Amino acid sequence: MPRSVNSVASRARRKKVMKQAKGYFGRRKNVWTVAKNAVEKAMVYAYRDRRTKKRNFRSLWITRINAGARMHGMSYSEFMGKVKANNIDLNRKVLADLAMNHPDAFKAVVDKIK
Repeated sequence: MPRSVNSVASRARRKKVMKQAKGYFGRRKNVWTVAKNAVEKAMVYAYRDRRTKKRNFRSLWITRINAGARMHGMSYSEFMGKVKANNIDLNRKVLADLAMNHPDAFKAVVDKIK
């Protein structure tokens, strides 16, 4: 009995990967083995960097809050400790936005916790 292979599914799988490799440079866009490796590596980077992005943004927010707090004579840790103690439920993203774009609103938060 001859060997049966599902070429329809194989071709569909390859087409999917080749579509993902569209726009790559050189053989990465049109040679199956090279494209497959490039797409796999790209997926690894995408997965990893979705997590890294969260870290980077948190770090940016902390830097901005620290700068805003220091303008009012507080350190970041002191400011965040007092925010938590006074049950102000604003996350770092919102506090950073206030410190950066709405200094008067950030000052109101600082005055409330002092």
